[in-house]
Amino acid sequence: MRKETGQAIHLADYRPTPFVLERVDLTFELDPTETKVESRLIFHRREGTDPEAALVLDGDELTLSGLLLDQSELPPERYTVAPDRLEIRGLPAETPFEITVTTFINPSANTQLMGLYRTNGIYCTQCEAEGFRRITYFPDRPDVLAPYTVNIIADKAANPLLLSNGNFLGGAGFGPDKHFAAWFDPHPKPSYLFALVAGDLGVVEDTYTTLSGREVALKIYVEHGKEPRAAYAMDALKRSMQWDEEVFGREYDLDIFMIVAVSDFNMGAMENKGLNVFNDKYVLADPETATDADYANIEAIIAHEYFHNWTGNRITCRDWFQLCLKEGLTVYRDHEFSADQRSRAVKRIAEVRHLKQEQFAEDAGPLAHPVRPTAYREINNFYTATVYEKGSEVTRMIATILGRDGFKKGMDLYFERHDGDAATVEDFVKCFEDANGADLSQFSLWYHQAGTPVVTVAEAYDAPTRTYTLTLDQAIPATPGQPSKKPMHIPLALGLLGASGEELAPASVSGADFADGVLHLKESRQVVTFAGIGERPVLSINRSFSAPVNLSFPQAEADRAHLARHDGDLFSRWQAITDLALKDMLDGVRHLTEGRNAAASPALIEALIATARDGALEPAFRAQALALPSEADIARALGENSDPDANHAARRAVLHAVAEAGRADFEAIHAAMGLHEPYSPDASSAGRRALGNAALSYLALAEGDPARAARAFAEADNMTVQFHALSVLAHHFPDAAETRAALAAFEARFRDNALVMDKWFSVQATIPGEATLGRIEALMEHPLYNARNPNRVRSLIGAFSFQNATGFNRRDGAGYRLLAAQILDHDPRNPQLAARLLTAMRSWRMLEPTRGAEAEKALRSIQSTPALSRDVKDIVDRMLG
Repeated sequence: MRKETGQAIHLADYRPTPFVLERVDLTFELDPTETKVESRLIFHRREGTDPEAALVLDGDELTLSGLLLDQSELPPERYTVAPDRLEIRGLPAETPFEITVTTFINPSANTQLMGLYRTNGIYCTQCEAEGFRRITYFPDRPDVLAPYTVNIIADKAANPLLLSNGNFLGGAGFGPDKHFAAWFDPHPKPSYLFALVAGDLGVVEDTYTTLSGREVALKIYVEHGKEPRAAYAMDALKRSMQWDEEVFGREYDLDIFMIVAVSDFNMGAMENKGLNVFNDKYVLADPETATDADYANIEAIIAHEYFHNWTGNRITCRDWFQLCLKEGLTVYRDHEFSADQRSRAVKRIAEVRHLKQEQFAEDAGPLAHPVRPTAYREINNFYTATVYEKGSEVTRMIATILGRDGFKKGMDLYFERHDGDAATVEDFVKCFEDANGADLSQFSLWYHQAGTPVVTVAEAYDAPTRTYTLTLDQAIPATPGQPSKKPMHIPLALGLLGASGEELAPASVSGADFADGVLHLKESRQVVTFAGIGERPVLSINRSFSAPVNLSFPQAEADRAHLARHDGDLFSRWQAITDLALKDMLDGVRHLTEGRNAAASPALIEALIATARDGALEPAFRAQALALPSEADIARALGENSDPDANHAARRAVLHAVAEAGRADFEAIHAAMGLHEPYSPDASSAGRRALGNAALSYLALAEGDPARAARAFAEADNMTVQFHALSVLAHHFPDAAETRAALAAFEARFRDNALVMDKWFSVQATIPGEATLGRIEALMEHPLYNARNPNRVRSLIGAFSFQNATGFNRRDGAGYRLLAAQILDHDPRNPQLAARLLTAMRSWRMLEPTRGAEAEKALRSIQSTPALSRDVKDIVDRMLG
C-alpha cells in the first residue's frame, strides 16, 4: 500500500522527461508468488537537456534483482534504488543506450488489484493510472510513449492462454512443462495502456471487416461455461466498430481486438490497446440473469472502451491533469452511440439524471474540482464524475456552439494533427478554433472553473409592443481554491411556445447572440428582447440540457404544466414534469416539519397521468417521466439542513398520491405492456418493460399489498421483470412473508452466479429505514459475502452508503460508523476501493446538524488513523478541509 506522503503534484510543474524512450522489450516468467520481470528499455537523451541529468524510474513496492547498462552490470555507485524509485547516473550524452531491469513480484499477494495480480487462477494487469510501476521500474507517465514487444513464459497446463497488447508474433513450447507467446504492439503507447492476461479461459470468436476491407479477429475471453453470455457484448462491439467508422471516420488499426472478463476488478473496464480488460458484470448477460439496464450498460461500456482506441490510445494525455481529454471526450462519444442505438431523448434524460446525482453533488461539496484540475495528491481520486460526466458535457457544448459540421471539422483536425501524440486540453480546443475560425477562449473556462453555474431567469411580456424580455444572470458558487469566478459562455437552447403548443418565431432578437434556437449567455447579466411575439409565450429553456447549469426560474405552475403537455423537446417535457414534482416534494418536506401532511398538486397528477396514458409517446419516455425526482434530488435542491427521513416521507407521499389518482391507468398499463412476451434486449422491448415495471411500482403503493408484486416475481421469465418485482417487495413490504419467500427463492436459484447475487445483496442494502443497518451487519456474515471482491463490497457496503439515504444517514450515526470501519478495514488491502467508498460522505455538510455532527465524528476517526493510504488520506482531508 502506498502511504500518504503529503506531496502534491502541480500542473505548473510539468516538464518533459530528460530521456526519450525508444522501445520496450518485456519478458515475464509467470509464477503465482515469484514472477520474474525483465524489462529492456532503449533510451536516448532528449536534445537540449542537461548532459549530466540522471535517469529516474518510478517504482511501487519493488525490489531490484538486476540492473544492466548495455548488457553490462552497473556498479552500485552509479545508481540509487528504493522501493519507489530507481535513479541511474553517468549515462551517455549523445548515443542511445539500453537499460535492463529485473524485478520479482508476487501476483497472488497483490490485493490492491493494481499492476500484475492473480485472481481465480487468472493473471491480469491494471496499470491506469500508475500501476505499471508495481511491475517494474519505469518512467511511468502518460507522455512516455514507445512500441512494446512482450514475451510471456508460463506453465502450459495452468495457463494455456498468454495474451498481451498488439499483434500475435507466435509461440511454442518452452521446456517440458512451459510455453511462451510473443506479442508486438507497433503503436507507441504509454505504460498505463500495457496489458497482460494469462490463464485458462473460454473464448467467443468473430470477425469484423473494416471500411478499407481489412479483416479483424474479435475475441472475448470469459470463464469456461459462460461463453453464451458474451454474445451481446460481441454484438455491441461490432456495432461500435461500425458506428465509429461511420460517424467519426475512425477505423481499427490492429489485426486483432480482444476483451477479457474478470471478476475481481477495481474499475468497470480498461481500454488497454487491443486487449481490453473488463469487469465481468459489463460483459456477461442473458435474459435469465441480466436486466435491461445491464444490457444497456454492457453496450455503452463496450463502446466506451473501444472508442478509446482513438480518443485515449492513438491520442493520449500529456499528463494526468488532461484526463478529461480522453475520458470526457470518450463519454461524449459513447453517449452519442447509445443515443443512436436507442432513444436519443430517453438517453439524454438518463444522462442528466446521472449527472445531477453524481457530478452536481460533487460540484457542491468539498471534493469539487475543475474538469482540468491544476493539482492532485493522488491521481486515482480524480477519476470522478467531474472529469467524466462534466467533461462530456463540455464536449457536448462545443458541438452545440459550433454545430454538427463545425464539430466534425474540429474532430477531424484533432485526429489528423495529434495522432500519436500525448496532447493537452489546449491542443484539443485549438483544433476546433482553427477548423472553424472561432474564438473559444471564454468557453475554455468550463475546463478551469469548478462549480455548477446558476442561471437566474426573469421574464416579462409587453403586449402593446409585442416584445418578450428575458433577464438572465449567471453566477458560480465558490469552490475549494476558487473563491471567485469569471462569467462563462453558456449555450442555452430555448423555445417560445404559444397557447396551442406551437413554436413562436421572433422577428428579431437583441441583447445576445441567438441562432438555431440557441442563446449564448456570456455576461454576468444579459437582458434579451424577442420582438414580434404576438402572445405571451411559455418559455422552454435549456432544452436537451444544452448546458450543465442549475436554473433558478420561478416559472408558473400552469406554464410548467403547459410544457409537460406540449413541448416539442421531449427532454424539456420531462423536465417540466420533474420541476412540478420537485416543488411538491420540497413543499412536502416543509409541511412535514410544520406538522402538516405532504401531498401532490393537481397540476402534477394531471400532467403525469396524461403522459402515462399517451400512447403516442414511446414507453421508455413515459417510464422516465413516472420515475420522478429522487431523495438525492430533494437533498440537493434543499442545499443545506437536509433531513433524509423527511425527504423520504415527502417523496413517498407524492408518489402515493399519484398512485391513488392513476390506479386504473396503471392497472391498464401493467396489463398492456406485454411483460410475458418473449424476451429481447432491443430498446423498444426494454421500454415496454420499463413502463410496465413503473406501473407495478405505483400499483404496489396504491394497493398497499405485496400480492401483485409477488405474482409478478413468481411468473417472470426474465431478470428485468423478476428483479424489479423483488425490489418492489423488499422496498415497500420488507417484513412481509411474500418478501422473505422471494428473497429466499432468489438466493436458492442464483447462489452460484456471483453477478446475480450482487443484485440480491444490493436490493437488501437499499431497503429504506433504520432497520437496514442490522441487515447489513447480518449480510456481512453471509457465506457468499466476499470482502476481497470489489463487486461484492460495492453491492452491499456501497449500495447502502450511496443509495440508502434513510438507512445510512441514521440520526445516531451508526451508519457512518459502519462505513468508517469498513473503509479502515479495506484501506490496507485495496486503497482505491476504500477511497471510493469514502466519497459516499461527500455531502455531509448539507445534513441537518445532528446527523452532520455524527458524520464529522466518523470522518475525523478515519483522518486520525495512522498509516492511511494516500488515496484515503487525500479524500478525507479534502472533505474536512
